Amino acid sequence: MPLSAFAAIPATVPARSPEDAQRLGNVGPSVWRSPKPLPIYHLLVIGAGPAGLAAARAAAALGANVALIERHQIGGDCLNDGCIPSKSLIRTARLLADMRNAVNFGALPPAEVGFDFRAAMLRMRRITARISRTDSAMNLARAGIHLFFGTARFTGADTVDVDGLSFRFKKALIATGSRSMLPEIPGLAEAGFLTNETVFDLDVLPKSLLVIGGGPLGCELAQVFARFGSRTLISHSEPLFLPQEERDAAQMVSDAMARDGVEIHLNSLATKVWMEGDQKVVDLVNDGNTSNTRVEAILTGIGRVPAVQGLNLEAAGVAYDADAGVHVDDFLRTSNPRIFAAGDVCLAHRFTNAAEASARIVVRNALFLGRQRMSALTIPWCTYTDPEVAHVGTYVREARQRRIPVKTFTIPMHDVDRAIADGEDLGFVKIHVREGTDKILGATIVARHAGEMINSISLAMVAGIGMQGLAQVVQAYPTQGAAIRMAADAYMHTRLTPAMFERARRWLQS
Repeated sequence: MPLSAFAAIPATVPARSPEDAQRLGNVGPSVWRSPKPLPIYHLLVIGAGPAGLAAARAAAALGANVALIERHQIGGDCLNDGCIPSKSLIRTARLLADMRNAVNFGALPPAEVGFDFRAAMLRMRRITARISRTDSAMNLARAGIHLFFGTARFTGADTVDVDGLSFRFKKALIATGSRSMLPEIPGLAEAGFLTNETVFDLDVLPKSLLVIGGGPLGCELAQVFARFGSRTLISHSEPLFLPQEERDAAQMVSDAMARDGVEIHLNSLATKVWMEGDQKVVDLVNDGNTSNTRVEAILTGIGRVPAVQGLNLEAAGVAYDADAGVHVDDFLRTSNPRIFAAGDVCLAHRFTNAAEASARIVVRNALFLGRQRMSALTIPWCTYTDPEVAHVGTYVREARQRRIPVKTFTIPMHDVDRAIADGEDLGFVKIHVREGTDKILGATIVARHAGEMINSISLAMVAGIGMQGLAQVVQAYPTQGAAIRMAADAYMHTRLTPAMFERARRWLQS
């Protein structure tokens, strides 16, 4: 690849360990020699998170000239501040919970379960460093992608400026992702707080932590820090956590967090924060009653908003708003036919798998006259509490709103042999079908391994396999996934009408 004389230097981020230095060397090298820009690119991608990386790699593999522009670090929140760091800490927290529960498995628990927070954080950094190798700056360059570090802003319908360099494109993809939504609480900024972008920088475990927000991030990290030994509180403005999920699923998560020692404040608003000594004092209002709590640290987890600031989208004729992000149609086209968007910056469901899938649609539609629709995709998601909550497809409330008749088949995990043997029998599998058919409309799974289990149902939905087909699948025994087969068997039992039963009885007696 031809190299130019200039070098783009990403924002300097201090390394907290050799492992962190390795990750930063992969995702944001302190000095990066940029390639000489081409006169025009087939595809210019702004943002090197999951969506941008997926699109850049797919387009380059198909022979397109691709420019990839990243303002900060390759991998986006998923690698650096989200999915990967959080899941490594969740694994450590789960181990601690199992050790404390050892007596239920016939093992002798230690008198005290030792825990080294710094070691857990170093493990997390080793994991992110290892995973960062795949999409390192050098590997992207080897794949033929022209990588530039800098701040991109549109200067016209087909032009972009990156820190003074001008780029032209035939098609562009906006994949700038999302950023943490910050609650407007008087005194919070002055007292200081953590977000998903800073909580993984901790080296000392806070003795006490208030988590504001009961969405996926808030629930996951509240449970983690409680299992680590912090006095943990969670405040949520609604009656139950995970407001998008089915109520019994959300209740199971709430109960599980309470068992882990999380102090739960539902229907509560944090209204004021101030410092007293080294403690943060927070006013919590519930049903007009105000109480306060003292904590060492505060983590905000109320959600995320699209990252559209600074792109100068007006110059490109791209419609957007601060809440929904970039406006796209079902083909992921913006109001400028040359420009597409993918991932968190434009999607309602802000998940890594949705971001990657939407990026692949953009490559087909933008470069190869494809007509693939985002709405045609079947996308599962999971909240990685313990138990996990996973969902795919339509919720019952959505089906009813659309006047689709639904029948649900539910299998409690305490009826599943392997779940009983594993001591992991909390939860259920629910599969929703269109009444009168075996067509699967959606499913919710609450189980320790729900994220793994939901993939079977996603596959069935994409392949057009109904409950009758699932009932014919021979599974390994014993597995927790047997709950899905049991739900399919329950459906098959409904097919046995009294008339069919009578014919079978007569046949056997003849």
